Amino acid sequence: MKTKTVLISLVVAFVALCGFLIVDSGLFKQDSAWRKGRIIPLAGQTTLSADATGEKTNADKVEVSPTDKSKQGNSDFDFSKLRATQAARKEIVMGSLYPEVERTDDQTKFKFMLELTTRGAAIKTVTLSEFDDRDPDDPQPLELIAPTDADGRLKYSLANTSFAVQGQNDFPLDKLEWQFVKDLTREPDGSQKVVFGAVLRDAGQKDAFRITKTYRLAPGSYDLDCQIEVENLSDAAVEVSMGLQGPGGIVREDARTDMRKVVAAYLISEGDIEIVKKGFGKLRKYVKKDTPESRKKLNLSHKITTAPFMWGAVTNKYFSAILRPVPDEGEGVEGIKPGPAQYTDPELTAKSPGKQGNASFILHVPRLKLAPANQEGSSRTFTFHLFLGPKDRDLFNKNPEYKKLDYYQTIDFRGCCCPAKLIQVLAFGIMTVMKAMYTAMGPLGNYGVVIMVLVFLVRLILHPVTKKSQVSMMKMQKLGPKMEELKKKYARDKTELNKRVMQLYKEQGVSPLSSFLPMMIQMPIWIALWSAINAGVDLRGAAFLPFWITDLSSPDALFRFKEFTIPLLGSIDSFNLLPLLMGVVMFLQQKLMPHSKAAEQTNPQVAQQQKMMMIMMPLMFPIMLYKGPSGVNLYIMSSISAGVIEQIVIRKHIREKEQDQARVLVPVTKKTGGKVKKKKPKPFFKT
Repeated sequence: MKTKTVLISLVVAFVALCGFLIVDSGLFKQDSAWRKGRIIPLAGQTTLSADATGEKTNADKVEVSPTDKSKQGNSDFDFSKLRATQAARKEIVMGSLYPEVERTDDQTKFKFMLELTTRGAAIKTVTLSEFDDRDPDDPQPLELIAPTDADGRLKYSLANTSFAVQGQNDFPLDKLEWQFVKDLTREPDGSQKVVFGAVLRDAGQKDAFRITKTYRLAPGSYDLDCQIEVENLSDAAVEVSMGLQGPGGIVREDARTDMRKVVAAYLISEGDIEIVKKGFGKLRKYVKKDTPESRKKLNLSHKITTAPFMWGAVTNKYFSAILRPVPDEGEGVEGIKPGPAQYTDPELTAKSPGKQGNASFILHVPRLKLAPANQEGSSRTFTFHLFLGPKDRDLFNKNPEYKKLDYYQTIDFRGCCCPAKLIQVLAFGIMTVMKAMYTAMGPLGNYGVVIMVLVFLVRLILHPVTKKSQVSMMKMQKLGPKMEELKKKYARDKTELNKRVMQLYKEQGVSPLSSFLPMMIQMPIWIALWSAINAGVDLRGAAFLPFWITDLSSPDALFRFKEFTIPLLGSIDSFNLLPLLMGVVMFLQQKLMPHSKAAEQTNPQVAQQQKMMMIMMPLMFPIMLYKGPSGVNLYIMSSISAGVIEQIVIRKHIREKEQDQARVLVPVTKKTGGKVKKKKPKPFFKT
């Protein structure tokens, strides 16, 4: 196959791959998670509202299917039917977005505001205090968690789901309107508490089980405590089990690529936690296929059957909601496992067009043996902690519990062709350096400046490696004409051709690896630098200039206009200057790349291929990254600019070296060149 055909095929494949990645990344989809004009109540305020689905709140009884009475023993209780009375629908707010009184200590402020609902005694919404939704016109506090629509029915985070007796029936606690046992109360330490309760009755209307659910929220903490107590009120020893809905409805943070995931963590050995991650995009494909194999892939256990479950989470680019069971009074939490990942997609259900899909999971609490009422062991309490906050390595390291549980593994880095562990180590190191540089700048701290300085420093450190690669590359290109001659001469003998080529390399002191090996050494560092900038939550909302690049985690948006659609770019509502400047700098870099004119004259195909690359690269990157985070674009542009300067310096060095070598060689002139006249030998004696 000719070289031209191979290169054209590679370019076509590259363009096709880029096109697929652009479409698959969700570039054309509108993010419906941005909300405007939301009224924010302060802590302690409560409101009455109708069901969000339009269903009216009533006092109807919820019943389940009959249970086998033969398994109830001699008890006077009849568990053939379980019933509960619906309470009135009600919501209540915990925490706040702002302190109730002016305080200087940040630890007295709540990190988020919760809206709790009686439906399933669950969390309806979570709104963060320290972050906004990045709306350029009217920024509002970021609503991180919201209800999800599953076939027309809303699902709420931390709702109690099924409650089974003797493993025979499932009572739908998530459809029940629970009672408020205690409205919002404030503790002396400033924390807040809300208590829900539900009583399940048997077929004879006798109280059989009492379930109490308590939420506690402390100021200055990213953790929400949830305690569930199950008490047997009957005169029989029974086995019960229940489920708890995991966090869901997490907002999408990246406008181009959906980086949301469902995560499960298992303790493989002491101090060794294995993480299972499933992206929303893959979950959507599994649900859409709906085959035994795809349903198997929804399983979060990932073939881990015996390892203890530690925690489960839903995450996006910058934030996470992590739910973990906590041992209570020395008792373990063995047996608690997450079920398959749940994915709800309006496009699949056709119930709520225009809304984004979302995912969650259910924690299954194993069968609990409860003694008869008023006896030891008649009740059991489970405690869960829900972390709601940013994916910040320093935050996770400062808290011993977070560090022990490896919460930092919720931070996502894209390793591409490099080992993920290597990229993770390098990226975390770069994040630490960036924070140190930002802190050292004091009041003038600017992450845009930090990115540019860091890029130039890395370029400076790697300059010897880059220089060696460039010099070797130019030597290889100078061998172009001789290589073409060898290819023509030994076109029918590949073995001899390879032998002659290697001999030529040896004579000229050139090795193909000497040009590629330095590039391979640099690649993990540049990927890690890109990953650190792309995933760093510190860059979210950080400004570079007051009038341009006001948020390093969003497109630079020099000015905005009415939204319209462009092929390959999707919907456009702003003029982003940075990607265009990046294309110009990339074109200059291509022009400065060393080219072998002799090889181009010898082989026109080489010249044509170089022209194609010079056009394709400066066009493709601005298109792919037009709506990318300005911090990433600033990094790429700074890197290319530094590379252009570096190439100028290296080429100047090479020219000077060639001139020095030329001075050492004595030029051929009339005096030194041509035929050397031999002097006639003088005779020994004159005549």
